[in-house]
Amino acid sequence: MSIPEAGLGPTVRAWRDRLSPAAAGLPYRRTRRAAGLRREDLAQLAGISVDYVVRLEQGRAANPSGQVVASLARALQLTETERDHLYRLAGLDPPADAEISDHIPPGTQRVLNRLHDAAVAVFAADWQLIWWNAAWAALLGDPGVVPPAERNFARDTFPVEQRGTALAQWPVESVDARSVAAAVVSDLRRASGRFGSSPRLSCLVHDLLANPTFAQLWATGSVAAHREDHKTVLHPAVGAVSVDCDVLTDDAERKVVILTTAPGSEDETKLQLALVSGVRAPASG
Repeated sequence: MSIPEAGLGPTVRAWRDRLSPAAAGLPYRRTRRAAGLRREDLAQLAGISVDYVVRLEQGRAANPSGQVVASLARALQLTETERDHLYRLAGLDPPADAEISDHIPPGTQRVLNRLHDAAVAVFAADWQLIWWNAAWAALLGDPGVVPPAERNFARDTFPVEQRGTALAQWPVESVDARSVAAAVVSDLRRASGRFGSSPRLSCLVHDLLANPTFAQLWATGSVAAHREDHKTVLHPAVGAVSVDCDVLTDDAERKVVILTTAPGSEDETKLQLALVSGVRAPASG
């Protein structure tokens, strides 16, 4: 005999009901009746279809992939304990402590949801993109069109083979591209000290070693963190936009990348125009 309301579907529904739209960073709607998220809201935040959410909650999709579970955990702002429980309900092993985490803690997510005036994205320790906001999509193009496995800034920086769609869908120029490249390699070497047994990180580094520039930088053994940069985004609708790029790294080696413009500048106006005329993609991961 199963325990009532303890399965995957009822648990997802309970967590959806408890999360308010405001906490999830969604706009207020007068017509909203439910206090929590609607199925449409969860689908939007997790980057899956509404039909899949319905089937999941009704028990007709009882074995979601690890990628879907990770997206649901982020969208529902689960704690790590809740995230691990969700994996087990889906019949999956939770991410091991030695593996890179794609999880964003609820407190961090709430802060991210308040950064409406900046283009913000979150990358895992291996520079895998795991979340972005609407301003990021409007300024650089919607990462949602890029296959999830290819949403990696290190792979963008050190291409090994011809790729389909890059994370930035129009040109982005860095003041010092060499320093950015060196910092990315140093980041990965630092991550290798903590996640040395991670198959995901090992696969990434082995792939990138086919790029001569990466191989040369990797051989130096430099260990550092990617902190700041100044970039110019050649936006197709509003023209060149100059932004400051700051990178905040937490204790799990997640990287919060924040692109801002100088207050009162022409670039600030262009960023606001990009939000109006550019891609209006939902924050996702």
